[in-house]
Amino acid sequence: MTARTISRRMVNLAQSEIRAMTQACASAKGLNMAQGVCDTPVPPIVLQAAERAIKDGYNVYTRFDGLSELRQAIAGKLAHYNGIKADPEKEIIVSAGATGAFHCACEAVLNPGDEVMLFEPYYQYHISALLAVEAIPVIVEMNAPRWSFTLAQLEQAITPKTKAIIVNSPGNPSGKVFAQAELEAVAEFACRHDLFVFTDEIYEYFLYDGRTHVSMATLPDMAERTITIGGYSKTFSVTGWRIGYCVAAEPWAQAIGAMNDLLYVCAPAPLQLAVAVGINELSDDFYRDLARSYQGKRDRFCATLADSGLTPSIPDGAYYVLADVSRLPGSTGKARALYLLDKTGVAGVPGEAFFSGSTGAGFIRFSYAKTDEDLNCACQRLQQLNR
Repeated sequence: MTARTISRRMVNLAQSEIRAMTQACASAKGLNMAQGVCDTPVPPIVLQAAERAIKDGYNVYTRFDGLSELRQAIAGKLAHYNGIKADPEKEIIVSAGATGAFHCACEAVLNPGDEVMLFEPYYQYHISALLAVEAIPVIVEMNAPRWSFTLAQLEQAITPKTKAIIVNSPGNPSGKVFAQAELEAVAEFACRHDLFVFTDEIYEYFLYDGRTHVSMATLPDMAERTITIGGYSKTFSVTGWRIGYCVAAEPWAQAIGAMNDLLYVCAPAPLQLAVAVGINELSDDFYRDLARSYQGKRDRFCATLADSGLTPSIPDGAYYVLADVSRLPGSTGKARALYLLDKTGVAGVPGEAFFSGSTGAGFIRFSYAKTDEDLNCACQRLQQLNR
């Protein structure tokens, strides 16, 4: 029955290693630091708003680009925090999570065979979305532990088929926060080669050691070519709600919105309203406290990794850390991750999920978006490696 086969675009797509390790952790009854589920408390005002929205009848389809209340709230937040001016009626699209927004953007502006540059270590779902639309990922390797790169590397990677470049800052899995000079270099490169820039800014509030967030779209000549992706799954600890958005100039935003309508129709209506309430009513202190709390989690967990002989690349933002696990038994990251799960009951993601070559075998990614109780438990378990 050769006529009935899966599509060719599925050949190179497999289950995410993040999901695979989550399942392995569940089977082992371990502590899941593989998936960034963000099981910290949801702001009460957001939970209460969701309950109220359901009772008030926000239970049917919204407009394809999201509730007006949420688009207005996002526009206000963009102006206040990011320095981006966006028309909520024409340039903001609410989607099914930041991942959904990114996929819609890829579908809307990329053609099969288009090349898209992205920095390694990369977020696995960015690669998967590119492959799903039959675009071609082109890797620019960054150097540990600061995850640096040079303009010369970008120039070496460009070809006549290059259509776009992806910037993820603060980054998953590395926690890299692009410095102003790095963003300016990428912006100049994109303008000179007439490229789109996709920016994944979902972790924009998770910043440490006094760092500030800079949105690519605010740099000179970048607003018209930047597609900014964001969302509230991480900020409000509602990863299961799937409320994300993208911001782009009107022609690109409307194309993305049409694709969003086709794929998702709309994000969950009552949860959209709840997020809008959270954006409007939570003060700047909430976001400062969020960053301060997660910096404490980072410091505590990275100190434990170092003490356990798993040297971390200290993240500047987000809530992930890549640890050097080359001293653990095994020749692959997967083997080392499974050894660690068996030895300590702590699950992480094999580095191969984020690297195209052999470098990934020496890393495991951990998420420290955990309650203090679970984080303390993970630290105690990892210390078993010293026994």
